[in-house]
Amino acid sequence: MFHTLRSRSAGLVAGAAASAVLVGGSLLGATSVQADSQNHPHKPYGVVKAGTLNERQYPSTDSSVVGQLHRHDKVGIKCKVRAQLIHGNPIWYHLRHKEAWVSGKYVHVHGYVKWCKDVDRHHHPLTNSRKARMAKG
Repeated sequence: MFHTLRSRSAGLVAGAAASAVLVGGSLLGATSVQADSQNHPHKPYGVVKAGTLNERQYPSTDSSVVGQLHRHDKVGIKCKVRAQLIHGNPIWYHLRHKEAWVSGKYVHVHGYVKWCKDVDRHHHPLTNSRKARMAKG
């Protein structure tokens, strides 16, 4: 009987210690996540609403298709412009990890997206270019 009580006591102590580690670890993790989000705000991303969405070279349906996304795909967004109107929506998003554009009509955005004129003015391919003026139609 003494052996059984000692085993149960050891099990309870081990369980309590494991719980303390888990609770403490999760609290420490939450603190580091909160600090990280304050230092590095989340970058905006979009979730594709259409069955298939064409990625375009410029923000216009006259522009070349350079890739495709599919429903529920998540894609990083760098910035937005007003360009060709697509079913009542003039917003086009410049993708973060690829030189491509998608119509805002077919993307549900999470987070704040800056206007492209406010993002890296000197290196943005559409700033003051003939192609930018032509893409707007």
